Amino acid sequence: MRLRPWGGRAVRALRRTAVRLRPRLPRTRRGRRLAVQGVMVACVLALAPATWMHTVADARVRTAADVPAQQVAVVFGAGLWDGRPSPYLANRLRTAAELYRDKKVKVVLVTGDNSRVEYDEPDAMRTFLVAHGVPDSRIVSDFAGFDTWDSCVRARKIFGVERAVLVSQGFHIRRAIALCRAAGIDAYGVGVEAVHDVTWYYGGTREVFAAGKAALDALFEPDPHFLGPKEPGVTKALAADER
Repeated sequence: MRLRPWGGRAVRALRRTAVRLRPRLPRTRRGRRLAVQGVMVACVLALAPATWMHTVADARVRTAADVPAQQVAVVFGAGLWDGRPSPYLANRLRTAAELYRDKKVKVVLVTGDNSRVEYDEPDAMRTFLVAHGVPDSRIVSDFAGFDTWDSCVRARKIFGVERAVLVSQGFHIRRAIALCRAAGIDAYGVGVEAVHDVTWYYGGTREVFAAGKAALDALFEPDPHFLGPKEPGVTKALAADER
């Protein structure tokens, strides 16, 4: 049997399929105008969440030196490496310890993921802060801060935080401020400096997409994954500080 080279009918069929699948531009001037307007509207809608985030938060991003003093600092989890804070989380915690030493805050609320027995962000964060001079009695742990919205809502509804300094990297701090303000917290944020490595670029890219979810969270105010009963940790720590 003689083999024929691949071509002929198969090639023509593929070409016809490609032609059918190729996007067709509108042929009329009105159609092209509507297509351009549709693209412009899509771009505006895509950028709207990020625009909202910057509008709400830009004026409230400060440095550790010039942030207004508040009673509570909220530090968001950022992953563990072998049970210890990742470099990004360690930088957040160092900044929180600096705020405490400079008397900018009285209590540090660490909020992170403890959904698995073997993974405990808040305890690792507490250990780090104690090693950097923050008394254990001035640290409060939120073990159900599974994402930024959950952390903000729980800080307000469960721990009773009304005003706070938020601590995170620069690429995340605006989203944290916008969401905590939407949750009812009068929040300022300290954007921690970070090396522009692969993690930084990933985080910055992720924020573009996370802004959309943040806008929906602020609009619809969903309940956190876990809410639970109110906890008096922050109130007790502040009372102890006043004695």
